[in-house]
Amino acid sequence: MSNKKILLISHNFSPEPIGIGKYNGEMLLWLANKGYECTVITTFPYYPYWKVQAPYNNFWYKKELMPVGDGKPDLIIYRCPSYIPKNPTGKKRALQDFSYWLSKFLMIFKLVISHRKYDLIVTVAPPFHLAYLGLIFRKLNGGKLLYHIQDMQIEAARDLKLFSRKRILAGLFKVEEKILRGADYVSSISEGMIKKIKTKVNREVSFFPNWVDTDEYFPVANRHLLKQKWGFADTDMVLLYSGAVGVKQGLENILVTAKQLQQHKHIKFVICASGPYNEQLIEQSNREGINNITFLSVQPKEIFNDFLNMADLHLVLQKANAGDLVMPSKLTTILAVGGASIITASKGTSLYDMVIEQDFGYIVEPANHEQLTQLILNIKLDENLERKRINARNYATKNLNVDTVMNNFVSDFLR
Repeated sequence: MSNKKILLISHNFSPEPIGIGKYNGEMLLWLANKGYECTVITTFPYYPYWKVQAPYNNFWYKKELMPVGDGKPDLIIYRCPSYIPKNPTGKKRALQDFSYWLSKFLMIFKLVISHRKYDLIVTVAPPFHLAYLGLIFRKLNGGKLLYHIQDMQIEAARDLKLFSRKRILAGLFKVEEKILRGADYVSSISEGMIKKIKTKVNREVSFFPNWVDTDEYFPVANRHLLKQKWGFADTDMVLLYSGAVGVKQGLENILVTAKQLQQHKHIKFVICASGPYNEQLIEQSNREGINNITFLSVQPKEIFNDFLNMADLHLVLQKANAGDLVMPSKLTTILAVGGASIITASKGTSLYDMVIEQDFGYIVEPANHEQLTQLILNIKLDENLERKRINARNYATKNLNVDTVMNNFVSDFLR
């Protein structure tokens, strides 16, 4: 049993069901089960709903102990209050990021004056500037800092035109460069993102991909029979989008395609999400009289494997200018259940290359409505689709199994 101590500083954590919070929770629980003493400084769970979830209230700081069992130390969670915008525009997101930093700084200060020491300090971007708290803590109390990049936040904000003031953007890039140079370790989730990071700073960047529990998520036999649970006929062709809804995804493209395919009664779309962007999609769909889309809230974890297996095809969508700045986190779970996907990716990105090489899905150009519509019409539920499902599952078990990824994490950062 290891007695090494780990501190995670991030704005997302369990019990958030998707995205960074999901991966942070699974990472720390895996490490805690291996005997590492784990502490988390985070916020109250709000994502993807954009409001704090019961029974939390976001009024003040809260300390939690998550039992690990088998005589291992409890996982310690410090939750910090922060500003959660109901309508997360670019400026409101910037204000939210500042509130994260301020509230967590006070908690870091408390740990510093209590002389807490950690062998490894992990900060997860976004928001990128939380790494400065890691640098401060390392300078005062020691340890090594891992700066892990899930999303290249500054480039995404610039390219998606969420933030356009050049002087401020230049300042943010300088801050990020100091973090990249100052961290003991830097890691990211895709080869494309690693290449982009190396163009900023000439240093080693480790590959630390998102993972999936391939025992918890797996293919179900006779998956077509599961459609009845969600109100569809066995013969319906169900296309599912399940995950975050925001500006990077451009889900208004689904509405365009769905409207074009309304006369094909067997083709059904499902959007499973929550939050203000999702509400805007529902309103737009109602205004345009689109009747072949079912909107669902995020499904409970207990039935999520069946829910993913129910779909004939999964939609993994992002805008063209998101490029290699993000790697869709939802894709790992889709691959684990043997799901075939329609994926928007531009030629030359790591996501495009991976789909072509591994043959687990279909590629369409981002925002190409006609291509997406025609592809859906041309797909047959036949052995070609079944081959892609087999390839998806095989790729997940070989490359994305949580034990494989986390054992590499230990080798790279905790030896």
